[in-house]
Amino acid sequence: MATYKTIKYIVPAEVVEHTDSINALADVDTSTAAPTEGQTIKWNGTNWVPADIEESASGTQKALFGFGFISGDSNVTNLVSSTGVVATDTTGVGTAREYLSAAGYGGDKAIFGPGDANAHVTNLVSNTGVVATDTAGVGTNRYSGAAAGYGGDKAIFGFGFAYSGYTYFNITSLVSNAGVMGSDTTGVGTARQGLAAAGYGGDKAIFGFGETNGANYKNMTNLVSNSGVVATDTTGVGTARSRLAAAGYGGDKALFGYGEAGGAGAVSLSMTNLVSNTGVVSSDVTGVGLVRRNLAAAGYGGDKAIFGFGYAEVDYSYTYYNHTNLVSNTGVVASDTTGVGSARQDLGAAGFSTTA
Repeated sequence: MATYKTIKYIVPAEVVEHTDSINALADVDTSTAAPTEGQTIKWNGTNWVPADIEESASGTQKALFGFGFISGDSNVTNLVSSTGVVATDTTGVGTAREYLSAAGYGGDKAIFGPGDANAHVTNLVSNTGVVATDTAGVGTNRYSGAAAGYGGDKAIFGFGFAYSGYTYFNITSLVSNAGVMGSDTTGVGTARQGLAAAGYGGDKAIFGFGETNGANYKNMTNLVSNSGVVATDTTGVGTARSRLAAAGYGGDKALFGYGEAGGAGAVSLSMTNLVSNTGVVSSDVTGVGLVRRNLAAAGYGGDKAIFGFGYAEVDYSYTYYNHTNLVSNTGVVASDTTGVGSARQDLGAAGFSTTA
């Protein structure tokens, strides 16, 4: 028997609100639950399946790079248009900081999270890219963790490090679809810092890589369910590394990119690892563009991604970059584009706004 629901559907790229008759057995992928009120679904050529507006919408999604380290902590932001063009600096609000992370939430907004030791605050970003003043954080003060969206409209911050006691964490904090940071949840898997995270599969997330006990690099991942539950360690593939970035692309997939690995000193990289829509991490793909680490990445344009900024070290000489690399909706990383604004490292980035 057909059930009438108010739904939003994407066909093929335009988000439309419509009241329709949906028979869960005939019209909707039977591996999912029957549609709920207000659910977003997308025609995949065979079935109607759940779809996240932020990752699958009409290409209007924008992104924001924010904060980081220049000659000291900064609160500079740079908007990224829905076509991947990076804007000049905007002086941000709130506490300048580095080693932070960011994620989308609420379907069309974003949140920057705690940063280095004295910045246990968050800053919400509206769907027009306006960064709000500080909100005092809750839970354990930490930095150099990662964050990603999950569940279609929420976010999760996870892992990290604190100088106090030289402590590595596997703590996670969920963010509601209204941007409220939850209290600590003791995580599972290996406590570490310098990792990255991204959404995949439309409504799930993945944490990956990182380091612990100095330069003990990891290639492990932890999947996050669409209800925010973090899975135990999965031994990853590819080069173990830290200080990398990750973003979603293609509507339901993700990629990890760049970073630093061990060797005769820390070695900066330009490699990427694609993540399938079931959370499987591929082997190394040699990237293009500058080798670098401590960069950020975000989705933009509905199904593409962008890596940006970072630094490299050669013979103890540090070079900061404002270069970006666009990622196509098939996961192909483009060559360098010289960015605008302040070259910097240890920043965060997130996608926002599919409508504004």
